[in-house]
Amino acid sequence: MRNVMLVINPFAGRGISKAAIGTIVSQLCGGGCIVTVYFAGELTPEELTYEYAKNYDMVACVGGDGTLSSVFSGLLRSGTSVPVGYIPAGTANDVASTLSLPKYYSAAVKTIITGQPRPLDIGMFSDKYFSYIAAFGAFTGVSYLTTQNAKRALGHFAYVLSGIADVSTIRPIHTVVEYDGGLIEGDFLFGSVTNSTSVAGLVKLDPDSVDLADGLFEIILVKQPANPADLIDIFAGLATRAYDGDTIQLIHSSEAKFTFDEDVAWTIDGEDGGLHREVSIENCTRAVSIIVKAPGAKQEE
Repeated sequence: MRNVMLVINPFAGRGISKAAIGTIVSQLCGGGCIVTVYFAGELTPEELTYEYAKNYDMVACVGGDGTLSSVFSGLLRSGTSVPVGYIPAGTANDVASTLSLPKYYSAAVKTIITGQPRPLDIGMFSDKYFSYIAAFGAFTGVSYLTTQNAKRALGHFAYVLSGIADVSTIRPIHTVVEYDGGLIEGDFLFGSVTNSTSVAGLVKLDPDSVDLADGLFEIILVKQPANPADLIDIFAGLATRAYDGDTIQLIHSSEAKFTFDEDVAWTIDGEDGGLHREVSIENCTRAVSIIVKAPGAKQEE
């Protein structure tokens, strides 16, 4: 019997019904788990995990990528090393897409019961942990500026609508990027440090070029287009995953330092990361583990 801490974020995505919660708990119990449920509210998922995870064999969470990141952060800050099961209930669910985790509750719980732990790198953004992305520039505010009501009503399309509305505010940001063995300086529309193959469901990376536990981030930089042809190249590069041209660059690095001429807004795992003029990011190699389907197991939605 496994003692499982189940952390539920009732505000994630389109929300989660009482019936769904009952099904999740019942299925976990039927799979040989003793389940204790914790609802995020007065305490965040990070605070709940920090305080109580040490008493359990596993932490399972229901929510979006921000909820999962918060659980990881609680584990790392408390020094607790237990695997994490993820039941996606957010809007974009990039981590689930990257790890091929099921989209529906029942299948996700089955993976938690029958799957196996997989190590993951975690990022350190100044004094904050992040699980899959830290980014600045165009559209990065969409995930946390889009209202929760809009996300619940429209789902992923809310991101697209908010992104379109954000076009008029796009401007290049002069940036100096220092990374393993190199330095780049330029005017960029967008920059990100990721450990994922999916970013907001819009930017995709080739799974063959991304190892989630190799101690390296993927840094994507999109330059300010000098003419309409450059803009076409940017959209074509994003569509075809071609990140080796003059307008879009992909760099693999274990750390990165970003320096700006002004305070720049960042987003961390879809949440507001604050304003920063200088940012240092480090890779915490294989810092946590997440339950994924066992080799040879049937892929379920």
